[in-house]
Amino acid sequence: MTTFVDRVVLHVAGGDGGHGCASVYREKFKPLGGPDGGNGGHGGDVRLVVDPNVTSLLEFHHGPHRRAGNGRPGEGGHRNGGQGADIVLRVPPGTVVLDNRGNVLADLVAGGMEAVIARGGHGGLGNAALASTRRKAPGFALLGEPGEALDVVFELKSVADVALVGFPSAGKSSLIAAMSAARPKIADYPFTTLVPNLGVVTAGDTVFTVADVPGLIPGASEGKGLGLEFLRHVERCHVLVHVLDCATLDPGRDPLTDLDVIEAELAAYGGTEGDLADRPRLVVLNKVDVPEARELADLVKPELEARGLTVVEVSAVAHDGLRELGFAMAKLVKERRDSVIVEVAPRVVLTPKAVDDTGFTVTREEDAEGVRYLVRGERPQRWVRQTDFSNDEAVGYLADRLARLGVEDKLLELGAVPGATVVIGPEDNAVVFDFEPTIAAGTPLGGPRGSDDRLLGH
Repeated sequence: MTTFVDRVVLHVAGGDGGHGCASVYREKFKPLGGPDGGNGGHGGDVRLVVDPNVTSLLEFHHGPHRRAGNGRPGEGGHRNGGQGADIVLRVPPGTVVLDNRGNVLADLVAGGMEAVIARGGHGGLGNAALASTRRKAPGFALLGEPGEALDVVFELKSVADVALVGFPSAGKSSLIAAMSAARPKIADYPFTTLVPNLGVVTAGDTVFTVADVPGLIPGASEGKGLGLEFLRHVERCHVLVHVLDCATLDPGRDPLTDLDVIEAELAAYGGTEGDLADRPRLVVLNKVDVPEARELADLVKPELEARGLTVVEVSAVAHDGLRELGFAMAKLVKERRDSVIVEVAPRVVLTPKAVDDTGFTVTREEDAEGVRYLVRGERPQRWVRQTDFSNDEAVGYLADRLARLGVEDKLLELGAVPGATVVIGPEDNAVVFDFEPTIAAGTPLGGPRGSDDRLLGH
């Protein structure tokens, strides 16, 4: 049964905004008391919150679809719809959120950090909010916008000071058990450790965390064994500690060869947190309680020190050398912490939009099917989503808004002629119009509510 998950694909969606209400106030002797339709409520957001008590992404592995609550529609009597409920997802420290192209959306490393990954849609305005001196009794309301929907990838990277790396059964879990209160599963066969184990170690006045990174074998960076699944847990560690098995009986294995193999896998991995070559190293020659292992450790220690490495001989079983190892780790951790530059929070700079920024673009495209004009921009695309195209008056209101924004003038400037194809929005969710430049923005409605002379013939 799966008990630890450090990578999941999640399908998230913000709640849809509620539709606005088109209503007219009525009571005895006041059959047309004016518009009183309320606004729709906003949809809820999908929010992430870092919870130090959460250690795995298992919950999302079993429930990969998450959607926030929808906003309620507005009602007559100026009653606005209720807001959709946010959905809060609690994730462990060290969670990185990526989109389906691998771009980082959020990097959540500390408890209490929050991020919104899918925003709810805005609620539509009711006809009371749309009333004006020119349009005293709108017979339409705006639709609520759909919430953002996307697929995201959660990756968990352990936030630890020290990473223990080495071959399976080198004694990494035994070291964590001997030096901290952690009690990982320990046995003498490959891949005993199937999840990264974390332990807290105190050496003098320095307190630091140690992580056991499992599954490193030759080819781990290419997906062999379990290494590729857990190498990401090395990325955020300040210090790398090689645990070398001096008592191994496997043919072709010795401490120097093991060190070179693991270093090659670390170099080939190439994580997103920067080159691992700059992390300080410490070498642990383990299992020296075995006489033959003690002899081998004494033999290879000078050569390792000649490479500029600090070497500590220990026995996790007999607890030999653990105090010296703890202080050696603490020294490197403290030096690394002191060397990290504390970044000052950047100032918030408010940059006003340029005076000639229209908020939209119009481009002319020509292909085998003819000429078309693409309109892109947050406002025109949002207005299209809010329009009820079954209501003529609502379509006329959209035409007014687009004309006031300058879309019609831009189309004429690019050479658009009556009947030209105009596309508003992205290709996968666009609305297509036939351009009719004779529609004049601001023309008063000449007919009863629900009709518009400008739309005759369409």
